Amino acid sequence: MVPYLETERLLLQPLCQSDAPQIQKTFPRWEIVRYLVASIPWPYPADGAQKFLSEVALPAMEAQQAWIWSLRLKSAPDKLIGIIGLYDKEDNHRGFWLAPEYQHQGLMAEACECANAYWFTELNRPLLRVEKATVNARSEVISKAQHMRKIKSYTQNYVGGVFATSLWELTREEWLSYHLPSE
Repeated sequence: MVPYLETERLLLQPLCQSDAPQIQKTFPRWEIVRYLVASIPWPYPADGAQKFLSEVALPAMEAQQAWIWSLRLKSAPDKLIGIIGLYDKEDNHRGFWLAPEYQHQGLMAEACECANAYWFTELNRPLLRVEKATVNARSEVISKAQHMRKIKSYTQNYVGGVFATSLWELTREEWLSYHLPSE
């Protein structure tokens, strides 16, 4: 089961089939998809959100291979503004997107902190690794702020083309050292 989570400003609700219309309306924008993995169809098909949910996200959540949440402001709980997910995949444990009109407010950093806490405390995972296109500077800012470190560079295919990619890492011990009170 994927639990409901919350932060100071956000509700993280387990992704469900009824999210399809809002995902379909919000997601297919170049500003969102260009730095996402190339397996995402582009142009985004009219049934893209429904297929993503029924064929990818929900089966992975059911199999406990993914923990995926819709992001909603506490002040507007009925409106989906993005998604964050944790994945049981080698070297790619967390992914997210946020509608452009909600960026530059620290919301995704807040969501990432919450997801990281779940990864390390509830799932008890030893390591969090995330891949990102190096040109996605705003995403790198989040990783740096969370004390992650770049461990590897390579190229990868994204919706927007082939980009230099960085693999970022944070261990459970490192995360705990930043989040446990010092004596």
